[in-house]
Amino acid sequence: MTDDLPSELNIGGAPPIFRGVRRALAARGFASMVEFRLACGRRADVLAMDEAGTIVIVEVKSGVADFRSDQKWPEYRDWCDAFYFAVDDAFPTELIPEDCGLMVADAYGAEVLREAPECKLAPARRKTLILRAALTGAGRLHRLEDPAFTQSDTPV
Repeated sequence: MTDDLPSELNIGGAPPIFRGVRRALAARGFASMVEFRLACGRRADVLAMDEAGTIVIVEVKSGVADFRSDQKWPEYRDWCDAFYFAVDDAFPTELIPEDCGLMVADAYGAEVLREAPECKLAPARRKTLILRAALTGAGRLHRLEDPAFTQSDTPV
């Protein structure tokens, strides 16, 4: 399994909303990663999980045009226990659907304005996501620690 390093990792720091969201999730006991590729082919902006195996997806919106042009976000609900939008403080939050969680974030953290409704994943899907997240995280860490490594370097 390969997963390209997200651009946020390649440039040495995540954009402010991403960083604030990830800090807020960490404060709540979640480990997270950006641009996680789901089995359906979509990429979640932020995928997070806690020790209990709760899986959260956060869709980051940089502005109204970004939000209005996105028609794929409802598909993410099938891949998490809770789904949030994260925006900055200039975003008109009334645009975010009431049945989604809502975070307002900056570079230093995020405030949850509305908790996401919880819809538990099927155990088989949860297990698959956790395994894929572990493999993706390990692969990304390896490539960060050993940038000269390529998959062709592994023994057959």
